[in-house]
Amino acid sequence: MKEEYKILFEPMKIGKLEIKNRFCMAPMGDGGLVGSDGEFTEEGIEFFVARARGGVGLITTGICVVEDEIEGVGRGLVPCTAFNVPVFIRQSTQLTERVHAYGAKMFLQLTAGGGRINNPNWSMKGKSMISASENPNRWKPEIITRALTTEEVKTMIRRMVISAGMAKAAGYDGVEIHAVHEGYLMDQFATEIFNHRTDEYGGSLENRLRFATEVVQGIKRVCGPDFPVSLRFSTKHMMKELGHGAVPGEEFIELGRDMEESLEAAKILEAAGYDAFNADVGCYDAHYWSHPPMYLGKGVYLPFNEQLKKVVNVPVISAGRMDDPDLASAAIRKGQTDFIGLGRPLLADPELVNKIRRCQVDDIRPCMSCHDGCFEHMGTLLSCAVRPQTGREIKYAPGKSEVSKNVIVVGGGVAGCEAARVCAIRGHKVTLFEKTEELGGNLIPAGAPSFKENDRKLAKWYTKQLADLGVIVHLGREASVETMQEEKPDVILIATGSTHKTFVIPGDDSVPSMTAVEVLNKEKNPGQRVLIMGGGLVGSELALALLEEGKQVMICEALPEILSSGAKMNFCNKDMLTDLLHFHKAEIRTGCTVERIEKGCVLVKNAQGDTETIEADSVVFAVGFESRKELYEELKFAPCDVRLLGDARHVANIMGAVWDAYEVARNI
Repeated sequence: MKEEYKILFEPMKIGKLEIKNRFCMAPMGDGGLVGSDGEFTEEGIEFFVARARGGVGLITTGICVVEDEIEGVGRGLVPCTAFNVPVFIRQSTQLTERVHAYGAKMFLQLTAGGGRINNPNWSMKGKSMISASENPNRWKPEIITRALTTEEVKTMIRRMVISAGMAKAAGYDGVEIHAVHEGYLMDQFATEIFNHRTDEYGGSLENRLRFATEVVQGIKRVCGPDFPVSLRFSTKHMMKELGHGAVPGEEFIELGRDMEESLEAAKILEAAGYDAFNADVGCYDAHYWSHPPMYLGKGVYLPFNEQLKKVVNVPVISAGRMDDPDLASAAIRKGQTDFIGLGRPLLADPELVNKIRRCQVDDIRPCMSCHDGCFEHMGTLLSCAVRPQTGREIKYAPGKSEVSKNVIVVGGGVAGCEAARVCAIRGHKVTLFEKTEELGGNLIPAGAPSFKENDRKLAKWYTKQLADLGVIVHLGREASVETMQEEKPDVILIATGSTHKTFVIPGDDSVPSMTAVEVLNKEKNPGQRVLIMGGGLVGSELALALLEEGKQVMICEALPEILSSGAKMNFCNKDMLTDLLHFHKAEIRTGCTVERIEKGCVLVKNAQGDTETIEADSVVFAVGFESRKELYEELKFAPCDVRLLGDARHVANIMGAVWDAYEVARNI
């Protein structure tokens, strides 16, 4: 192990509870892991146990609801202590016993609810939406919440205290209170703009924090002073207006809670009895800060938590893209944090901590920060774009094949690499043909921008995994029908990917045209003034990358808005990319088409039907991809099992390619 990593494995205490190392599994939604009685299912138990087995020191569950009368919750969506107490305790006891076998500790995260940030489409039992006061709903501002009565607040506090007692009885080592964080209900009480109350839970900062302080004080009375209670806490909301956040570097007036007030709040909350702060930045009105896409740098919360650490004496936990062990160990040494929170990285690789300890960092499967498998699937199955097994750890494992087969994989992109990897794990002899000189396919150009470093890491990860598994890889060799005849395969998996769409622009050739891939791969120079045809994900990310290089960029999108075509994009990523393009002054034209090129200019038709003349050094095609399935058409009637995978079957995203390949390969 690198000397600087050793600090990551030093024990540290939360209250009097010793955690074996500095790694904490961050709380995430428990979609698909919960039964109708609000209990963790067997799949849920296996999910958490896999991360304990993977070396994490402290595991915190996702939110657990403590009551079902005031706000209401759908059965099977999230854990709930109020539905069936014996069943909840029985399943939790099995969970904690198994987690403890690996030396890990476990906290149950208790929530007071969502309040104004709840999606009205998910509202249960016909109950009205609630908050600290009358407030506009985050998603549908025309819906106004009702204020909780004082007695309802006290009922929620009692239920949180009772639930903490249940957690202790079930073997949890502590609880985390959710939250003065992210704009949830308790945070609405703590935030002046949302709290207009005149009872003891409104007014001064101390009163607005009374909800949170009475919860911890009640838990300490019931569970004892040595039962640890952590607080999920946001140091700054990053809200410039209701429903809108600020991007990094943007000057704005904080509408929510600013840093100065948060530091004062932290002192009050520590004095009330909280034993740790699991701290981040953001709120649902600035949601991409709380759920950082790849466009937010790694360790994004560290500068804020460094300030928090200076005013509290209890440990601080920091998540926010902390999967780089060099960054993580440096953050602890610099006094920016005490514990490293890992959420999505543990979905991508539950063995991440063990791999750091064993000096196998190159074997860590990287998280893409894409939100496609986790956030987008949260209501049905908490999963991962690059690890389909996540959330179904046992029943969807690759397993071993009873018969070893000769498998040929054509194409070294994501789908081809994943298929080859899984087939090799299952015990097949695997040979892969890739016509270029490296594996990765579209990961190579996609990973060119600075903010897409984990795309490049995934390509390297696949290269190493295939080598370690003994897959025979032929680079720079394009497979053909003759190749298949020579290899005599039992199975042919065709993952030939997709190719960039282009078309001929009428007019002269005074403005050169090129594809986004050619620009990203540095094969062609687009010049200083770039007109990008297509405002989908590829065009928009290329635009951001070029803007960061100081170029002038216009996006010409035929649809009414950018990022509206292709595979569905998570709202955190979509909103942040859109906001960044505007912040960096991209010129975005929607309802716009390129008509012709004349005398060094591009003539475009705008949404009003008028023709404009645009001076540009290049036109870059980012109008989508089309499947390459020519070889499949030649081989589909071959006397063996022939399958079409990934973009060659249907152009999608990384998740589509990986999940396609995994499903097919695990059944060979």
